[in-house]
Amino acid sequence: LQVSEIRTVLRHQALVVKRPKNLRVWLDGRLAPGVFAKDVALGLIATVGSDAAIGHVVEFAGSLLADLDMEARLTLCNMVAEMGTRYALIAPDDVTVAYMRARGHAAQVSGLASDPDASFDREIRFDVTGLEPQVTWGTSPMQAVAITDRVPQAAVAGALAYMQLAPGTPLQSVPIDAAFIGSCTNARLSDLRQAARLLRGRRIAPGVQAMCTPGSMAVKLAAEAEGLHEVFLSAGFSWRMPGCSNCAGREGPIWKDMRVVSTTNRNFENRQGPGTRTHLASPATVAASALAGRLADPRAFL
Repeated sequence: LQVSEIRTVLRHQALVVKRPKNLRVWLDGRLAPGVFAKDVALGLIATVGSDAAIGHVVEFAGSLLADLDMEARLTLCNMVAEMGTRYALIAPDDVTVAYMRARGHAAQVSGLASDPDASFDREIRFDVTGLEPQVTWGTSPMQAVAITDRVPQAAVAGALAYMQLAPGTPLQSVPIDAAFIGSCTNARLSDLRQAARLLRGRRIAPGVQAMCTPGSMAVKLAAEAEGLHEVFLSAGFSWRMPGCSNCAGREGPIWKDMRVVSTTNRNFENRQGPGTRTHLASPATVAASALAGRLADPRAFL
């Protein structure tokens, strides 16, 4: 909230919000192995821009959704904040019902989807066919490309200066100092399973600092019940208590002036500490990069 909004809430116990417009985002196609919801979000934002959803409620639709579990859908809805909106939704279905019932909640979804003839103020289509694992090169979530790509030739000079990168640099040649798996975006149980799949039986590269912070105490306990914490610890990660942690530099300046590959939702300047240079990626890509000691393609480890 802005200061003026906080003042209104305190004085009037209300917040005046302009009614948003509706934006439907169609996600078509199927994901290839090694590509996840975080890659979809980064690829989408890189395509449409960080201001594409300002003043809108986003509703995701399309054939891809049937292939996504509930936690992948939560990642998508979390990341639309980086498109400029506070609101995102996906019509509930059998996946939603199963997720709710598994947690002891009744679920009634009939009538909650948009009508077939519903009209939207805007519509966007994004085909995930052929999408590769994504990683950011700059200081905005929309500055992302495929892990197999290079830093764009027409990249923003200010972002490159902060990230200490040159146009044309192969992303997989960029060394890292630290790796972070955590945050509200990608620290759910399925995210930890993705990373553990790559880390099991392997050790992170010498000199890399690696940290895993489960998204909640429930996630932490579930992960430990599966022995995932042992996989992370054996690989060289630290296993932290739940919380925001170093999503926003809460652990102090431990990564000052370092290059970090991170599952968080934002890579702004100094976001993870003074001078910290953050590359956003999926949990699988973060795990692969920690193993390689550089930005790496998770498909090489699957």
